[in-house]
Amino acid sequence: MFKAQYLSVLFSLSIGLVFSLPLSTVNAKPAVNAVEPLPLEVLKEFTDAFASIKSDYVEVVDDKTILKNAIKGMMSGLDPHSSYLDEKSFKYLKEGTSGEFGGLGIEVGMEDGLIKVISPIDDTPAQRAGILPGDLIFRIDGKPVKDMDLDESVKLMRGKPGTEITLSIIREGHEGPLKITLKRALIKVTSVKSRLLEDSFAYIRISSFQARTAEQLKKALKKLVKENNKEVLKGLILDLRNNPGGVLNGSVDVSDIFLNKGLIVYTQGRIKDSELKFSATRGDALNGAPIIVLVNGGSASASEIVAGALQDHKRAIIMGSDTFGKGSVQTIKPLTKLTAIKLTTARYYTPSGRSIQAEGIVPDIKLANVSLEEKEKDFFSQVKEADLKGHLQHKKSKSSSAEKTKKESSKNKDGLDQKKDQNGDETKEKTDYALHEALNLLKGLNILNAQKTIK
Repeated sequence: MFKAQYLSVLFSLSIGLVFSLPLSTVNAKPAVNAVEPLPLEVLKEFTDAFASIKSDYVEVVDDKTILKNAIKGMMSGLDPHSSYLDEKSFKYLKEGTSGEFGGLGIEVGMEDGLIKVISPIDDTPAQRAGILPGDLIFRIDGKPVKDMDLDESVKLMRGKPGTEITLSIIREGHEGPLKITLKRALIKVTSVKSRLLEDSFAYIRISSFQARTAEQLKKALKKLVKENNKEVLKGLILDLRNNPGGVLNGSVDVSDIFLNKGLIVYTQGRIKDSELKFSATRGDALNGAPIIVLVNGGSASASEIVAGALQDHKRAIIMGSDTFGKGSVQTIKPLTKLTAIKLTTARYYTPSGRSIQAEGIVPDIKLANVSLEEKEKDFFSQVKEADLKGHLQHKKSKSSSAEKTKKESSKNKDGLDQKKDQNGDETKEKTDYALHEALNLLKGLNILNAQKTIK
C-alpha cells in the first residue's frame, strides 16, 4: 500500500515536471524530442527507490531532501559544469562574479570523481601556497571528495576568513600525495594589472574576466601611454596565463578593444536562444601595434575566447602552451528566488568556426613551462669567453661613472625594469621565461614594421 501510494503520487509529479519543463527555459522553444514518450520503467525505478528510502533508510528523511538530492544527481550526471545551486551555492556564484568573496582563490572542475584545479587566482591564498593548474584534490580537511559534487566541494573550501584548511593533492611528476594547509581569506580579485616594460612596450595581466574588466583595461592602457611620456605604445604583452575565465561579456569587450571589425565569438546549442553572435565595433586601442598573448593550461573559457578571436583575426600572436579547452556555455536558470540550476546550453566557437570544447587554443608559438633561470642553467647553453680557462679579466673603463653603474643595476640582463607594479607586487621578469620570449618577439616585430615603413 505504501509503495503504491508513492508510485501514484510520484508518477503524477513526474508527468507534471516533464510537461512543464519548456516553461522554465526562459522563453525557449521546446526541442523536437521533448514529446518523446515517458520511460515508464525508469520512472518506476525512481519511485521504487524513493519509496525504499522513505520506508527502510536508517534515519527518517523528508520528501524535500530526497527530491533536492534527486535534482542534484540529475544535474551532475550531465557534465562537469552543470549543477544544482542551493541557497548557499547560488549566493557564492553571485559573489564570485562581483569580484569579492571569501575562500581560497581557486577555480576548480571535476575529473574522474576528483576536484581538478583549473587555475589559482592571482594574489590569493591558493597562489601563495603554490597550488598549480592540473593539481587533483582528493581530500579536503581529511574528507574524501570522490564522487562529491562540485558545489559541495566548493562549500567545504569556502569559509570564514582566517580559518585554516588542508588540501590533499596529487600532482603530476611528484612522488606521493601533497598536503597543503592554507588560511582562508576575503578574496578581492584585481582583474587587471599593468606596467610599462622597456622601449615603450607594455605588459597587462588579466587574472579573470568580470563585468568591469574591459573598462579597467582601457584605463590601464591610458595610464601606460601617460607613463610613456604620452607616446604611443610599440606593442603589448597580454598575459592570460592561469586565467580561468569569468563573464562572457567581459571577454567579448576585451577582444573588441583590439579589433576593428568582424566576429569575436558565437555560440550554438539546441534551442534558438542559445545561438548568439558577438561582433567587434570600430576602433583598435593600439592602432595596429603588435600584441603577444601568453596562455597556458590554466587559461580557460573567457580567456580562450579572447585568444581565439585575436588569433583568428591575425591580430595577435598566441604564445605558450595549449589552453584548458573549456568551450561550453552555462546558463543560470533560477528555480526559486534562492535556488537555481547551472545548465550547459551551448558551445563556444571562434570566428573561424573552431570549437574550443576539449580542444582549447593551440598557440602559434609553443613554449616549455620552465623558468628563465632553468633555461640559463641548461647543460647545452652556449659557452662564452668568460667560461674559457685563462681568459682575460674584465676591466672597467675609466669613463664609466657610478651613476651609469647604478642605472644599469636597476635593470636585469634583458633590460627589463625591476620595479613594482601598480599593486606593489615584485615583478618576476628574471624568472619568467615566457615573458622574456614574448618581449624579444615584440622587439623583432617592431624592427620589421620599422623596416617596412622605411621602404
